[in-house]
Amino acid sequence: MTGREQAPLGRVLADLGSTFIVSTVGEPDPARPVGGVLIHDPQDAPARLPGAIVLGVGVYGADEVTTLVERAAGLGAAAVIVRAPVAVDARVEAAVRKAAIPVLGLMAGASWAQVAALLRSMLSVGELVGEPAEEPLAGDLFALANAISALLDGPVTVEDRDGRVLAFSSRQEEGDEARIATILDRQVPAEKLRALEERGAFRSLYRNDEPLYLEGIAAKPRVAIAVRAGGEILGSIWVVVKGPLTGDSERALSDAAKVAALHLLRRRAGEDVGHRLRADLLATLLEGGEGAPGAAARLGLSAQPACVLALAATDTAPAADRVVAADRIAGALALHLNAIHPRTATATLGGVTYAVLPAASDEAARRVAASFLERLGDRASAVIGIGGVAARPEDLRRSRAEADRALRVLRGRRPDLRTAGLAAVYVDALLLELADRIAADGGPPDSPIARLRTYDAEHGTTLTETLAAWLDAFGDVISAAAAMHVHPNTFRYRLKRLATVSGLDLTTPEARFEAMLHLRLDP
Repeated sequence: MTGREQAPLGRVLADLGSTFIVSTVGEPDPARPVGGVLIHDPQDAPARLPGAIVLGVGVYGADEVTTLVERAAGLGAAAVIVRAPVAVDARVEAAVRKAAIPVLGLMAGASWAQVAALLRSMLSVGELVGEPAEEPLAGDLFALANAISALLDGPVTVEDRDGRVLAFSSRQEEGDEARIATILDRQVPAEKLRALEERGAFRSLYRNDEPLYLEGIAAKPRVAIAVRAGGEILGSIWVVVKGPLTGDSERALSDAAKVAALHLLRRRAGEDVGHRLRADLLATLLEGGEGAPGAAARLGLSAQPACVLALAATDTAPAADRVVAADRIAGALALHLNAIHPRTATATLGGVTYAVLPAASDEAARRVAASFLERLGDRASAVIGIGGVAARPEDLRRSRAEADRALRVLRGRRPDLRTAGLAAVYVDALLLELADRIAADGGPPDSPIARLRTYDAEHGTTLTETLAAWLDAFGDVISAAAAMHVHPNTFRYRLKRLATVSGLDLTTPEARFEAMLHLRLDP
């Protein structure tokens, strides 16, 4: 955290609470400053980040836990988290004592991406390395949520208008299943939002300035209040309660909503400025040239090899819906990548979301892209083109060009793929670019394939399809006729006819290649 007071470990762990972690071995030092989050990868050399919380993804067994603690000690880490139940033996205990690093367990049901994103939110890491931020720290909202929780004696969430959780208090384990699911996903479940909408809860909430008491929406009652600035609704505060609030408690919640409004306004203003600045810096970086090293330094991307990912939504919904879907997918990608590497930079430029991802190899980048699309599942449709790894910031321009070329293929010629690097779709990319050249020349000159298509259009025949079937079958008339659902003799007659109409000499490899190329360029 550049130029900022670092959050103490005790506060961070208290904010996470037993919804996410359980203490296993060693006593955390509550006053120790937390410097950030590191994802453990046994295949890559770790980046040194003093005071980091190290996430031991895929670490199981006492041997691996011991090795991780020893490695974390060399990094100056503040704590280690591994998946619970944690294997503990004498070696683990000895390593913990020597390193003075506690080992914590990640509870079942919580994903690594979730806990990494939550930690980074609470640690208030500046969006741009070396850039002082004017917006309030994310930790301020968490502190406000904890203050409300102490006043009203119940777990609290602060949410935006779309049900995304911006901050939450400790004691979430005292809530119900619906609340825990909301915290784990950082989002109110879609079915819960629909139920609240159908019940008219949001209409009542946004129409009134006073807290709203709600029963029957979950296992435990809720009190909610809108967070507003003038006539604009910024979000809401939700508290799990045992029953209706007293007058004093209602006034306290109303006052807290006014404080939350200031936080959200300043947060939004800071995010808007930060996003614009990040987009400008990323555009400069991707253009290459003299400005690239400086932009890379300000984004924190100058110290390691990196590659460019290019993401685009492929939904066929109406334009307005596509814009919303694309924004959500872009946000999901940024969250996913930041959970993997804290120095990832993302921005949407010209309708494409670009990410510069520190990566040691093309295969590492491919795994990251495939993992994101797998997590996205069927909730949205998107494809990712992957550029090659660039050793220097100046070379990211080439990586972006490769990602763009691969993305274009994925959006058009290869609907069977969701992610690919340029090497995997190189021929398809060349065909698209050759088609561009032909279009720039005013279209293809008179050719055998053009004559066949004209003849088919005028006579209602299928000579072009017949030729394609024959070429696809490597000249096997029996197989090609079966694909066309006609008798082999009929197929032979059509072959002779198409040769006469087009002027093709199918006995020469040059003519066959020319025909295949024309058919591929304009299928």
